[in-house]
Amino acid sequence: MTLAIFDLDNTLIAGDSDALWGEFMATNGLVDSERFREGNHRFYKQYQQGVMDIREYLDFCLEPLTQYSLEALATWHGQFMAQVISPILLDKALARIEHHRQRGDYIMIITATNRFVTKPIADQFKVDALLAIDLEISDNRYTGNVTGIPTYQQGKVLRLQEWLNQHPEHSMAGSYFYSDSQNDLPLLKKVDNPVAVDPDPELKSFAEAHGWPVISFR
Repeated sequence: MTLAIFDLDNTLIAGDSDALWGEFMATNGLVDSERFREGNHRFYKQYQQGVMDIREYLDFCLEPLTQYSLEALATWHGQFMAQVISPILLDKALARIEHHRQRGDYIMIITATNRFVTKPIADQFKVDALLAIDLEISDNRYTGNVTGIPTYQQGKVLRLQEWLNQHPEHSMAGSYFYSDSQNDLPLLKKVDNPVAVDPDPELKSFAEAHGWPVISFR
């Protein structure tokens, strides 16, 4: 089965789920709204520029999750899905996933956003596997710590290789990866079929220079 790998934020959905979850928390009073919005905006700009320190960002964005039970967070996430995420699911992205499904490909999302935010979104797309930033849980709460390698930049390559080692029935032969971000260049360079989707300027320039397809799901 050929691997058809997709980035999530600004690729399969018309927005960044992590930044949008931060805004949802601020809007609903789950965090100090002014302070959190400032940090959320600052880190998102750093991500767009390809210079974000992932550990520093995770310390910031995961701390609010430690303040609530898993059940309370799940309830709020259900509202987040209905109010924020469902309206920005992209029909062309769904169609491309279905295209790969009809081909018999194995469909995977690899995202730099944590599993709490992204698992329900990945379920909407009915993918076969999700690699995301995994979070430690203790006493029915997130601890604020990460387990394993964060799936960010080169970390996506490392986590995918770990997954391949655990699933020897799969390989990179004929693989696809769809992404919008320069942060995903390490993995885009590893697959046989890299595809730039509504790319940022840096990725668009690199893709055009190397003859990669540049497409839009918008």
